[in-house]
Amino acid sequence: MTRSFFALLAILAVAGSAPGHEVLMTSDFTDSTEAWETGNGKVPEASAEGLRFAGKDRARFRGDVAGLTGKIRQSNTVTIESWITPESLNQGGPARIFTFSKNTSERNFTLGQEGDRIEARLRTSRTGSNGVPGLQSPKGSLKTEATHVVVTRDRSGTVTLFLNGEPVLAKRIPGDLSNWDASYGLAVGDELSGGRGWSGRVSAVTICDGALSETEVRERYRAGPGGDAAPTGVSNEEPTRDPNVELFETKITTLLTQRCLECHDSSTREGDLDLSRKLAAHTELGIVVGGDAAGSLLWESIEHDDMPHKREPLSPHEKALVKEWLDGGAAWTVDFIDPAIYGRPDEVAPQRTARLTSTEYVATVRDTFGVDVSEQAARWLPAEVRTDGFSNTAYNLTVDLEHVEAHARLAEWIVGELDVGKFAKRFSGKRDLTDKTMIPLIEAMGQEVLRGPLDEAETAVYRGVSTTVASAGGDFDEAVAYVLEAMLQSPRFVYRIEDVRGDGRRVPAGDFEVASRLSYILWGSSPDEELRRLAQERRLNNEETIRSQARRMLKDPRAVDRSLEFVAEWLHLDRLSHLQPSPEKFPDWKPELATAMRNETLAFFRELVWERREPLSNLLNAPFSHLTPDLAAHYGLEGPASGDGLRRVDLRDEPARGGLLTHGSVLTVGGDEASMVTRGLFVLHDLLRGVIQDPPPCVDTAPKPSQPGLTQRAIAMERVASKSCGGCHSKFEPLAYGMEKFDGLGGYHQEDEHGNPLREDGEVLFPGEPEPVPFESVGELMDLLAESARVKETLTWKLTQFAMGRPLVARDAPAVHRIHRAALEAGGRYTDVMCAIVESGLVREVVTEPESDSSP
Repeated sequence: MTRSFFALLAILAVAGSAPGHEVLMTSDFTDSTEAWETGNGKVPEASAEGLRFAGKDRARFRGDVAGLTGKIRQSNTVTIESWITPESLNQGGPARIFTFSKNTSERNFTLGQEGDRIEARLRTSRTGSNGVPGLQSPKGSLKTEATHVVVTRDRSGTVTLFLNGEPVLAKRIPGDLSNWDASYGLAVGDELSGGRGWSGRVSAVTICDGALSETEVRERYRAGPGGDAAPTGVSNEEPTRDPNVELFETKITTLLTQRCLECHDSSTREGDLDLSRKLAAHTELGIVVGGDAAGSLLWESIEHDDMPHKREPLSPHEKALVKEWLDGGAAWTVDFIDPAIYGRPDEVAPQRTARLTSTEYVATVRDTFGVDVSEQAARWLPAEVRTDGFSNTAYNLTVDLEHVEAHARLAEWIVGELDVGKFAKRFSGKRDLTDKTMIPLIEAMGQEVLRGPLDEAETAVYRGVSTTVASAGGDFDEAVAYVLEAMLQSPRFVYRIEDVRGDGRRVPAGDFEVASRLSYILWGSSPDEELRRLAQERRLNNEETIRSQARRMLKDPRAVDRSLEFVAEWLHLDRLSHLQPSPEKFPDWKPELATAMRNETLAFFRELVWERREPLSNLLNAPFSHLTPDLAAHYGLEGPASGDGLRRVDLRDEPARGGLLTHGSVLTVGGDEASMVTRGLFVLHDLLRGVIQDPPPCVDTAPKPSQPGLTQRAIAMERVASKSCGGCHSKFEPLAYGMEKFDGLGGYHQEDEHGNPLREDGEVLFPGEPEPVPFESVGELMDLLAESARVKETLTWKLTQFAMGRPLVARDAPAVHRIHRAALEAGGRYTDVMCAIVESGLVREVVTEPESDSSP
């Protein structure tokens, strides 16, 4: 047996996915019974109270049972919902209320009455043909009154019985639904073969090929028997949208952003034309004329390739889109086309399968096995690549041969450090290699290690590993060790795999998926025991439960560590470890200062966010920091006189210091020359969420050094005043004017090395605004940024992007706006933003995709 053999087995162990839930059959017996027939072939008569059964009659469904069965088998999930009113509480057998069966002993599913209890029987590949043992509600739970009964079976195999909107019993029934027989029939009131008659009224019956969440069941109960038959996320007819509105929001906004706003936004307004705002574009000079492309000056300029100026003309396809939009009415549904929202094509699908980052891998191993693998992971795993501002961007978290080999090596090392017998004892006290012991053990370990229940095929793969070990003479501990090694190399461990196959509908995320999202967003690690328990009980699609869990989890030290990881990613603090300033320009530089700068920023964030619990925007102007003696001296400040560690320093009497932009960790983005370009772009991109096109290929972008009589600011002002460069440079270089007195390593001076006097006045042009706001000092600049609504919103966007692990596109904008509004109303603190994120639809829902596009 070789390690690579087990790695191959692990790669095969990926859970199957299922489509989003859909109504397969629904009958409202108070309205119509055309799809049903009685024993003599007649259609029963509907009534205001539903169908009445007297214990000797039944109604059989006449629809496509085979098609219905096929969809349930494919999804491996099901929901049966009914509204019933029992006539008495002395019926038994159980008496058949609703059944999907052949006779009294062969069934796919049956809902029955046993005295004052409801009994549900569901057959799987691991039960007998009668689906026993089933689920039975508590004694006295059934009354002779209208009762809402729902039975769900989710992807983990958990069957839950709900009465009147509340879960009364949940039980995991092993196996899958692949053996459901399409030849069986659906009947209400009795078995198709007779002998189990029920007395009472049935108002409605619905079958879905998915498991409704607790929230959905409760909403269905509140809606009553005559409520909408489609659960949340189920595909009823989508509201018809104006195709011109759809075209504008999904295509035209992006096209205008990418091809027009560089020259025609609110600040640049070349030719006095602003195409970023509805009023200006529709009224100025007849630029946009709804219903008449030929009469629109916009179309005339595009058709003749006069726009974009000095750029590639629009392609034939892009021109056709503009013409279609103009001729169709030129719908314009936003006040401001924000390039930060619409600059990325909306058809870019959210990435839902993400490899664990190196830090997430280390944390997951630590929390799952109690093993510290940080040193080995740093040596063996390839370095992460930063994309779209973060290293956890899902589409960039690929796996190559180097990753496969590293994970195999890490798996062997982790298991070698583990007391395998002690670990296995957490799940089972038995130590033999029989199916009776190993299958439950594998299922229990797999649910924790792989962050969700195993399906039957996965269990069989891992059981095959242990069987192979046993046949080769291995003992129990060896078998468990090899199973764990295989799990550690499985895509289900290495990736955060979610079930997204379906048909494009928005459906609630599964409970184990929600548990994983919560834990990796808030902790950067795997779900703990409480989250797994709530997922097993199917309680994590409940808004109040998620809210209480978020509050609990944010009190855990892991939440602090995750927040510091965000700061390090957002500000790209890792680059400090590679900082190599010019020894001629900075002869006193010591590498230890780079470490101190990084630690300063992290300690500053920790105090403001976790100890002082201040709004996130105060990061821009809080008058304190944490410095070592060397770093304080480097800054020219009176800091701690001795010691190697950080000390808190009050900066209220230092008007040039205070806030992130005065930290060396941030100021060093300007390089040795303290470039206005890179510093200004940092403020624009990472604080104001502004967008600037890349410079034309012919432009020389090499930094221009200062010299006697020419400061970096003077060089920047030349570019801003330039006819060819100023259109773009005016939007970001002035943002760095207030930082001119800080050199490339964060030291503060009144003059540069050439004796040129330095300034700190300037102006801020906030995206979307026509005029800049002036400031006289770096302190005023910090206050402007801290008070800016745009900066506050950017912090929410950055946190949301990091939480989701993917770039945000236009379809995410409404959800992010709601997150930001909720966070501000709660106080605007880090914890407020994180609570709003995890309570949002971005975390609680998935948009399914066609099966052919499913995750690998």
